[in-house]
Amino acid sequence: MAEKSFKYVIVGGGVSAGYAAREFGKQGVKPGELAIISKEAVAPYERPALSKAYLFPEGTARLPGFHVCVGSGGERLLPEWYTEKGVELILNTEIVKADLASKTLTSAAGETFKYQILIIATGSAVIKLSDFGVEGADAKNIFYLREIDDADKLVEAIKSKKNGKAVIVGGGYIGLELSAALKINNIDVTMVYPEPWCMPRLFTSDIAAFYEGYYAKKGINIIKGTVAVGFNSDSNGEVKEVKLKDGRVLEADIVVVGVGGRPLTTLFKGQVAEEKGGLKTDGYFKTSIPEVYAVGDVATFPMKIYNDIRRVEHVDHARKSAEQAVKAIKASEEGKTIDEYDYLPYFYSRAFDLSWQFYGDNVGDTVLFGDNDPNSSKAKFGTYWIKDGKINGVFLEGGSADENKAIAKVAREQPAVASVDQLTKEGLSFACKI
Repeated sequence: MAEKSFKYVIVGGGVSAGYAAREFGKQGVKPGELAIISKEAVAPYERPALSKAYLFPEGTARLPGFHVCVGSGGERLLPEWYTEKGVELILNTEIVKADLASKTLTSAAGETFKYQILIIATGSAVIKLSDFGVEGADAKNIFYLREIDDADKLVEAIKSKKNGKAVIVGGGYIGLELSAALKINNIDVTMVYPEPWCMPRLFTSDIAAFYEGYYAKKGINIIKGTVAVGFNSDSNGEVKEVKLKDGRVLEADIVVVGVGGRPLTTLFKGQVAEEKGGLKTDGYFKTSIPEVYAVGDVATFPMKIYNDIRRVEHVDHARKSAEQAVKAIKASEEGKTIDEYDYLPYFYSRAFDLSWQFYGDNVGDTVLFGDNDPNSSKAKFGTYWIKDGKINGVFLEGGSADENKAIAKVAREQPAVASVDQLTKEGLSFACKI
């Protein structure tokens, strides 16, 4: 097979790849210089749509509606955009070998691709229950959600199992967003997770109590403190029951598993420095190998604001790290420098008519403010995290655009707090006057 050669290659076709391509377009890239190699069949798209509007019975999202970069309010990059810019979009192509020393990538079909500069944007793969040998985990209608193909299969199941029963395994982002989406489709939903409350990596028990109460009010059954240990299926191989560790058995026509992801770094093991489960980079997303960059989920980078190094799995960082790497590449070609990446952690979610945002770091003591009663007609509440007398992080449910900007500013500036009582009393107004 003919070898293909490019100045720049992005391996991975997710959110980071799309935002990197847009930045290359802005900075100036000649036709034939840039290639994106993706195992998916479609041009880069905004992945968060899959767990939200893609599954809605009305107002459904479909491609080309959510190709990048619409998620951040930018121009939609349709497949034609890449053609117009002379960017080669190499789809349905899985890279199975990366030789960084010879600057060569090899696909499953045996094609070879040479590059001068590589951007690793391989993202994460979902953790599957079959990885742990869970009995019956290969039954039909057990779903994971990472790519558009996964979402399409889930949509088909929702249609074929009208008014059926779903069990959601996991109480994180995927668990909460998909429980809501399935409930909106009139599916009977039970959520199961081992932790004492939902979203434990971010939520306090007070925050979680609101969402659990709200979901219960919507008719979602929540079972905490146990895990799925096996599945029974019918003669067609379709899942019928979920066996829990505590001995209970739940009926299920559909099972969705959301128990986390793993960064896809295997191709580069032993070739590049790693830390905290990712590929170690500097503030420009350069790895330990010259002319190799890593962005998004796979990068472990300096978190300047907290003076430590972290790996962040979130779409906001996927977008921004990709843009930073391309700016750094172009600046170094011109003998210029740019500022190091200075990222403020940001997470958000939308489900039912709820919408929350979080900025900063969830460490230290917490102060809850506002109305977090799940029975309120329009609940609006938040939490400050305080460490060493300063605000370190802020969470807000039901905020306006201006209020969300205000909490971001507080998390960035980390103002001192004279009195916790005063902060409790002032609540959101404290953030709005910073």
